Amino acid sequence: QVQLVESGGGLVQPGGSLRLSCAASGTFFSMYRMGWYRQAPGKQRELVALITGISSTDYADSVKGRFTISRDNQNTVHLQMNILKPEDTAVYFCNAVQTPGGRDYWGQGTQVTVSS
Repeated sequence: QVQLVESGGGLVQPGGSLRLSCAASGTFFSMYRMGWYRQAPGKQRELVALITGISSTDYADSVKGRFTISRDNQNTVHLQMNILKPEDTAVYFCNAVQTPGGRDYWGQGTQVTVSS
C-alpha cells in the first residue's frame, strides 16, 4: 500500500505564493517520478509539473517561470507557486509512479484558491 499526503493549500491573494508538499509512505523503495496535477471546477484534470529522477522537470506552459517543482528525496515532492493568478484556482493532486509504466498513485487533493 502507498499513500500520498499533500499539504500547503489555502487561500491567497493574486500575486502571492504558496508551497505545496507531498510525501509518499508505504511499502516501496523509491518513486521514479512525482508530480502535480490540478482540476478546476467544470474542467478536466491537467498536468502542472513533473520531476523525474533527481532533477529532470517538465512544466505546463501556463505555469512556466512561476512554479518550481523539486524533491527532497525520492519520496517527497514540493511545488513552489509564485505570482499566483485567479486562474490557478483548483484542487491540486500529487501523483507518483514507482517505475516507468507502473501504476499511478494519487493523493486526495488540496484546495488552492487565488482571490482578492
